[in-house]
Amino acid sequence: MRVSRLRISAISYLNTAPLMWNFEFGSRRESLLARFDVAYTIPSRCAEMLAEGSADIGIIPVAAYASIPGLKILPDAAIASKAAVRSILLISEHPLDRIQSVALDSSSRSSAALVRVLFAKHWDREVQFVEAEPRLEAMLAKQDAALLIGDPALQVNRSHYQTWDLAEEWRRFSGKPFVFAFWAARPGAADDDALSAAAELFSESRDEGLRHVSEIASKWAPKLCISPELIESYLRENIHYHLDSENTQGMELFFRLAAELGILACPPELRFARELEFRNSGCKNRF
Repeated sequence: MRVSRLRISAISYLNTAPLMWNFEFGSRRESLLARFDVAYTIPSRCAEMLAEGSADIGIIPVAAYASIPGLKILPDAAIASKAAVRSILLISEHPLDRIQSVALDSSSRSSAALVRVLFAKHWDREVQFVEAEPRLEAMLAKQDAALLIGDPALQVNRSHYQTWDLAEEWRRFSGKPFVFAFWAARPGAADDDALSAAAELFSESRDEGLRHVSEIASKWAPKLCISPELIESYLRENIHYHLDSENTQGMELFFRLAAELGILACPPELRFARELEFRNSGCKNRF
């Protein structure tokens, strides 16, 4: 059933700020908010809201796509990384070969699944995984290592610990980028024409946000106690905001390996709302 005002579930992290620029600061903000009801939460909750029907479109962790039947991916926009990401870290006071247990940040299933894949396929190690609240000292007090994501990971003083950037390790292992999240719509949220129009608006918002990265960095620096320069380099160099063909291939490989290990369900078919042109590559999405 089509609804007149689509309910949007978005992530309240720095790395989503460019995606949401037009909704928060753009000249079309009022008209967008007349069409969309936007709520902010953590990644895992975005997926839950789609599953329970309290949101129509959400920025979901990639792993959630395998567990919620019938979702459609909105093409073009994503949160991905072609190399190091800086905000998805495995952190320990020990070398890798001494890690026997890992506390997993409970706010994202995708990063938790990724670290499991890396331990099994890349590092060839069996360890115990325990879900925990994302408080580093408490995590390391009980487990040998901790997985932190998002803004808390960016705030870690990496000179005090041994750290592994999971996107960088995935690239080293697979040769492919990693997609952490993308826009998806629940079944029956809207028809393909409406979803295609929404995808276009989300892409426009991302493009405008990437033209205002310096302003985003200035706004977020006091919140995170990180310099604007570091935030700007993070948004420009570490995050890739397009769901291009290379990123999609990396996503398909991740699904396949995670399914082989029993971490996720069988690899899902990638269902896109409608074919859109990739602005960054000039090619069409044919998946």
